[in-house]
Amino acid sequence: MKHIWYAVSLLTGCLLYPSIAPAQTSASGALLQQMEQASQSLNYELAFINVSRLGIESLRYRHAVLDNKIYAQLLQMDGPRREIIQRGNDISYFEPGLEPFSLPGKHIIDALPSLIYADFQQLASYYDFVPVGRTRIADQLCEVVRIVARDGTRYSYIVWLDSETRLPLRIDLLDRDGETLEQYRVVSFAVDEGVRGLMQGLQKANLPPSLSVPDSGPVKLSWQPGWVPAGMREVSQNRRTLPALNKPVESRLYSDGLFSFSVNVSPADKGSSAQLLRTGRRTVQIEIRDNKEIMVVGELPPTTAKRIADSINLGTPQ
Repeated sequence: MKHIWYAVSLLTGCLLYPSIAPAQTSASGALLQQMEQASQSLNYELAFINVSRLGIESLRYRHAVLDNKIYAQLLQMDGPRREIIQRGNDISYFEPGLEPFSLPGKHIIDALPSLIYADFQQLASYYDFVPVGRTRIADQLCEVVRIVARDGTRYSYIVWLDSETRLPLRIDLLDRDGETLEQYRVVSFAVDEGVRGLMQGLQKANLPPSLSVPDSGPVKLSWQPGWVPAGMREVSQNRRTLPALNKPVESRLYSDGLFSFSVNVSPADKGSSAQLLRTGRRTVQIEIRDNKEIMVVGELPPTTAKRIADSINLGTPQ
């Protein structure tokens, strides 16, 4: 079991979202676009919790725009101090027992719902944005919107947006039965210029150097899925050897701009067996066919992951 989760951690990561022709958005879609714009342009501080089946996290997030550059800080409030800092397009990580490092990126995605940064004009081609009404969260009046995939193959979201600032104060990720898988919930927040003053020290802070990611070069794989959910586009493909497993793995990465998954094909061995694993939003579906191990890993319901795995054509050239 451990080797499977090790492989999963290596095979999953940040994906670049594909470009899809823009579509007209509804009034609720426009609200969600305003949420993305507010999250990137306002100066604010949030205290929030993340609730999942793995437990509860308590965090603080600060965001400011200084000289047209984004500065942000994400701090874990309980336990050992873990901090992530954004300065422009550099994201720096500080964790106990690890050498600090930086990676290129447009925003901090750790512990913050990726939904906040989605392109809702793009998503309107494949999702419905359903107005639910108004209610109060963190003593603020909120507009409530549900985000549902039209083909029913993915999870759904419910978002509570502050009526004044459009910042998200609560986001629930729901499975296909309507059960909550994860919840992001703001406990308190402030939107004011004082946050800019708190973040000014980051302008001259000595941050760790950015790590370089080697370019594996162009790869052409001989297999492909016969079916993926509507709107899912291939982001990239690669071929690598996992040190812990000591065998080559070929991968294709897919995203619709909201959810993502990878398909990984490697030689089967004596320890290979068909399995279904699920933790929170992430599903791992493993199938054995023609002496190959097919692993689908991603933010998908189990039935969708199995349908993708079953559709893999191992012998069709790209």
